[in-house]
Amino acid sequence: MMRSWLGKQERYVYWRPLSCEPEAEAMCHLSASTVCRWLNSAGIVAERRVCGQLDGIVATEVLGADGLWTRLKGKAKRVVLMAVDSVSGVIWPPVVARGEESESPWQRLFERVRQAGLDLDRLRGVTSDGAPGLGAYLKHQLPWVHQQRCVWHMWRSLSGDIARAVSQVAHGVPDTAEADQVRREARQQLKVLIHQVLDAATYEQAEQALLRLIELPWAEKIAKTLFEYLDRLLLHTLSYCQGIQRVSPECYWRDFRLRLSHGRNHRPERRLERACLVWAIYHNFTPTQPRFEHKRRYRNPGLAPLEVAGQSLEDISYLDALGV
Repeated sequence: MMRSWLGKQERYVYWRPLSCEPEAEAMCHLSASTVCRWLNSAGIVAERRVCGQLDGIVATEVLGADGLWTRLKGKAKRVVLMAVDSVSGVIWPPVVARGEESESPWQRLFERVRQAGLDLDRLRGVTSDGAPGLGAYLKHQLPWVHQQRCVWHMWRSLSGDIARAVSQVAHGVPDTAEADQVRREARQQLKVLIHQVLDAATYEQAEQALLRLIELPWAEKIAKTLFEYLDRLLLHTLSYCQGIQRVSPECYWRDFRLRLSHGRNHRPERRLERACLVWAIYHNFTPTQPRFEHKRRYRNPGLAPLEVAGQSLEDISYLDALGV
């Protein structure tokens, strides 16, 4: 039975008993602390180069913003805040904060984005989940910027109301099989109507679908919720915010976890932020996969985000950008 403590080279020998065992002198042991020290030293370089880092490279008018909670030394929790160009996928320098409920962490993020070269006066829209701190910051500091509500998070927040509405329809039906059939039909009807609202090509089509949803007495709460967020859910249909995404940039955290192991081993907050700055530079210089994974397809296969933004990278890597 293979143990979890086996390293990469030990696993290689374990599964290849007939192969020649590598010599002891040729074996290289790389610990996690060594990687973290390199990330910290490279992060210091990236931290010094935040000012004007993307100045004149990315002319952003629509962004995606999101946060990811990580755990540090002593079970301390911090959130990494990220802003992504909705068109090219270029990540602006992120920040690490204690929370995302208030305006101050988001203000710090956008100040850093401004410092890196973004003209906030040209910004038109931001896609995000329901974080109240970001909405308050945009309302008070950037009132001309509209907030597109993430459609995926909207479905997630409606899941409880949908389950209760479906149960209400089947309430009082004694037969179990018949009750299951009623619930399936009610759920399907709800899904079709909600899809017609969220996926409408125009505001008028969404209003018509919403009126049909309001006619269902057991879906009144769902209809009220959609009516409350209707303007923010259909922002992508306006020419003013052309190019804005309907979902928040949560998919970028997959690459973050693979590269930085959920933020573990960084210990203090400052070292985590430096590692995040290195990761953002790495992502901007690294081409996406030219293929698709399961159901996921890359929007710009084989191209790095900076190349999508119109920059010629040739043989330049993120290590060149860091001066390593």
